[in-house]
Amino acid sequence: MKYLTLLPLILLCACSTPNHVTNITSKDQVVTYSKHQGYEDRFDNFYKKPEQYPFSCETDCYPSTALIECKTEMEQCKYVGENKLPYRNLGYEIRWLGHATFVIKTPSNETILIDPVKHQFDWPVDLGFRLLNGFYRNEVPWPDNLVNNVDAVIYSHIHYDHFSKETVKELGNKVVYFTPKGFADHFPNDGYNISEMLWFTKASLTNSTLHFVPAHHFSSRVVVPYIAEDHDASLWGGWVIESNNTRLFYAGDTGYSSHISEIAKRFKSFDICLMPIASYFHETAGKWYRKVHMTPEDALYAADELNCKVMIPWGYGNASWKMGDKSSHAPLFRLLGQYQQLNSQVPLIILNEGEHVGL
Repeated sequence: MKYLTLLPLILLCACSTPNHVTNITSKDQVVTYSKHQGYEDRFDNFYKKPEQYPFSCETDCYPSTALIECKTEMEQCKYVGENKLPYRNLGYEIRWLGHATFVIKTPSNETILIDPVKHQFDWPVDLGFRLLNGFYRNEVPWPDNLVNNVDAVIYSHIHYDHFSKETVKELGNKVVYFTPKGFADHFPNDGYNISEMLWFTKASLTNSTLHFVPAHHFSSRVVVPYIAEDHDASLWGGWVIESNNTRLFYAGDTGYSSHISEIAKRFKSFDICLMPIASYFHETAGKWYRKVHMTPEDALYAADELNCKVMIPWGYGNASWKMGDKSSHAPLFRLLGQYQQLNSQVPLIILNEGEHVGL
């Protein structure tokens, strides 16, 4: 009888395949730790938030515009304006699959998936939120056969809206995963190839180079809605993709801080910047949300500081969870209003979820 009780454990051990985890380091890397809940090794933001933000909209922050058509006030909308593409053909194809998920086809012909979350939050948190009438989104259909044509996946941080274990299982172990430090423990043991990285380290992907760069954010995985565990046990950040003498920047979830000027100093300029513009407003949490998320005006200032040749915003939309937003498209209304108010010179390309653009 005792052997029968051990049988499930034996079968589990026989079927699991250890993951291959590579820890990438560099002499230029930056990392800082803090104490949290008795731990000595929790990650922390090296670059602190500014004492004062460059600009903050106070009145008429969501002006009406003919460029966005909505079913109700700033809800269930579609951008109908014209995007003016830059004259230079870089060789990128960029598809936005909602919230923070992008498919990037590089000039050197790699297909990179950024922060892929195909459905809702992972179970059981999704069920908990449904029961509590919490976060839920409309889902964006993925292109046919996308899963079988991805070369690499990159993640910015461990939060449920950026990292989905169910999506990882669907993508499988045939692709290469590049993650912040501390991610591997969240993957199933099934032969996944994972490279964990610290800020300002880099890795090669065929003919492209991937740089992991700082963001001003935090990290945790909740057990049940609103109750978090493993605070800051994994790192967070953004990514720079270099391919055929071009640079694409994905900021990840981040507040505005001096990490922007540090990235600008190291990379000089970017051909394309994928910038977050949502989750900065909350009636009860107040200013804390802006500490870890950019307002649209913060994103515009950051894009100018980074010398972005093109800015593509994300985080708003019909497939967003509206975490810290007035409505599905309030951030986009604010972005277009602030673009005029600040007389920004950074060209904007606005996508609706599921759309793609060649640059």
